[in-house]
Amino acid sequence: MNVREIVQMKGQSKLSVISAYSYFEAKFAEEAGLDMIIVGDSLGTLVMGKRDTLSVTMDEMIWSLKSVRRGAENSFIVADMPFGSYQCSREKAVENVVSFLRHGASAVKIEGGFETANLIKHLVDSGFPVMGHIGITPHHASLVGEYPVQGRDEKSIKRLIESVNELEEAGVFAILLEMVVEDVAKRLTEDSSVPTIGLGSGRYCDGQFLRWHDLLGINDESSPRYIKRFADLKSNIISALRRFDEEVKSGVFPEEKNAFEGTEEI
Repeated sequence: MNVREIVQMKGQSKLSVISAYSYFEAKFAEEAGLDMIIVGDSLGTLVMGKRDTLSVTMDEMIWSLKSVRRGAENSFIVADMPFGSYQCSREKAVENVVSFLRHGASAVKIEGGFETANLIKHLVDSGFPVMGHIGITPHHASLVGEYPVQGRDEKSIKRLIESVNELEEAGVFAILLEMVVEDVAKRLTEDSSVPTIGLGSGRYCDGQFLRWHDLLGINDESSPRYIKRFADLKSNIISALRRFDEEVKSGVFPEEKNAFEGTEEI
């Protein structure tokens, strides 16, 4: 998968997109044949236990990205630009993008529409592939403490339309629509020449994105209505850990077959 192929999939085939933060998550996503992996700054909340994503650093993101690339050597991987990594000088933003690409990213994702369009155009003109991100933008939402669904009034709809137009002109290859009213997301998708990836934005986007811990039923600390849990791994994991605890205490584990004798190899 490459940028050109992703753009050509618009109107032809839906894109499946998932977040991943570590080696095995990425390995399983690639084996399952998903189209795209996003190394999200949700690393902060879903892996590191932080309250929000604002304190996630470039170093933390690069550590995660390198793990993901080792697990998914052939996948198209988008690295999420963390807070502060692009709200800076153009030179520093370019330096951060280059760092991501050197450590295994196929592209980067930047939040914001017309607010960041000029920077994105500069990056694209410099040869860097960029995914846009509008609707709910977690960096801004975390700062103001609100996560309102976008596209519920004319002012919000106008901003979304303007943002899509600005991002297209800037040269993004795809746009993530987060928590946008479904009929507005449908309109944006139909009017856009690049694929839209929906996160809580209804049925009509060109692709759908879910975070690893939500899709697999690991995260039980939040459950917005747009999430579908395709598994209940939390229950399975806790059950397995309890069995381990019980078997250790009762002496059932380890068994004879789990022990080494003589010169046996691992």
